[in-house]
Amino acid sequence: MRVSEVMTRRVISVSPETSIRQALELMLKARISGLPVIDDRGTLVGVISEGDFLHRAEIGTDRKYSPWYDAFFGAGETAIAYTRAHGLKVAEVMTKKVITTTGNSPLHTAVELMEHHHIKRLPVMRGRRVVGIITRANLMRALASIHRATPKASGKDAAIRNRILSALKKQTWSAEIQVDVLVCNGVVDLWGTADDAHRNALRALVRSVANVKRINDHLSSTLGRT
Repeated sequence: MRVSEVMTRRVISVSPETSIRQALELMLKARISGLPVIDDRGTLVGVISEGDFLHRAEIGTDRKYSPWYDAFFGAGETAIAYTRAHGLKVAEVMTKKVITTTGNSPLHTAVELMEHHHIKRLPVMRGRRVVGIITRANLMRALASIHRATPKASGKDAAIRNRILSALKKQTWSAEIQVDVLVCNGVVDLWGTADDAHRNALRALVRSVANVKRINDHLSSTLGRT
C-alpha cells in the first residue's frame, strides 16, 4: 500500500504567527497531538506537537541549567531553551526540522521514518505543498480494514476512495467533520468523528459512489487522538 491510500487529506495547520494558546485550543478541539506549521506562502516551516509543550515555565517544567552548563556548552543552548519555555508564538516553540514523506511512498517507508525519528506523524508533500498527514492512527485503521477483509484489495479501491474524497471536498458541510476513508474490496470503512446529521450525509454520499459494496461505520462523536 501507498501513503496516499491511507493518509488524512484534510490538513489542519497553523501559521508561525499563531499564538500558542490558539494552537493548544485547536489541538484539544480536534483531538490531535500535532500540527504542521505553514507560512503565508504555503511553505511548510515546522511542526508543533505535544512534545514541544513539555518544558514550559507556566507549569514549572522548564529546564533548569547551571552556570557550568553555559561554561562548557556556551549560552546558545540555554537561550534556545528559554525561548521554547517562554515563547508565546508557534514560531518560537515549534520544531523546525520536519520529517516528511510523499503520497507515492510505500507504507513501510513511512513506518521506518516514524520509528527512526520517534515521531507520530508525517506531513505528506507534493513538491513544496502539504497534501495530507499520515499518523500512527491512520496505519492502525488501515490494518483493521485489511484484516476485516480476507481477499486482497483490488486496484479499483484507490479509485473509489478518490471519488469519495473528491465528492466530500465539494460539500460545505464536510468542514465540520474529521473523517478518514479506507476502501478494501469495494467495502468502505469510515473512521473519525461526526454528529448524527453529518454521519447520515456522509453515508448518503458514500452510497452514491459507483462500485461501493458496503459501508462499515466506525464514526463516533469523539475522535481518538492522533
